[in-house]
Formats: sequence, C-alpha cells, structure tokens
Amino acid sequence: MEKTLTIENKTGLHARPASMFVQTANKFKSKIKLTAKGKTIDAKSILMIMSLGLQQGTDVTISAEGEDDQAAITALSDLIKSKFGEE
Repeated sequence: MEKTLTIENKTGLHARPASMFVQTANKFKSKIKLTAKGKTIDAKSILMIMSLGLQQGTDVTISAEGEDDQAAITALSDLIKSKFGEE
C-alpha cells in the first residue's frame, strides 16, 4: 500500500518535522519506506530522512507493508497535509 503527497510547508522536512515524521512512523509495526528524488529509505530513520533534504514542493511516496499499514499511511499523510503544524 502506498500514497504520494507533496511537501507543502515552506521549510520542507528540516529537523523538527523530520523528527515528528519518524516518531509517528515508529508507532507502527509495519515496515515503512519513503521514496523521494529517486531514492527509497527507511521512514523510521531520522538520519535517512534528513539525508534526502526534502524541500517544499518535493513529491514523496510513503509505502507501508504489515498489519497496520493503512493506519500508518493515514497518520503520516495527515502529518504532511497538516504541514507539521508550522503554518
């Protein structure tokens, strides 16, 4: 299961939103991956997410596999859509 979204907050995924994203991903048992800029990384790793340097306007695809994959994708999508509470 996967979903593609666009990073909308002006500052992109800097330290605070990246941390929120990883904390949310870690609440789920499913294996969660994030694909952007031609790379696929473990969405539960702050270092991996920071290494992508995700800016405003970047398309990202969240994919999850496991018993709570639907809930994981919904929670992470809602976080991105909320612009991480920054605006």
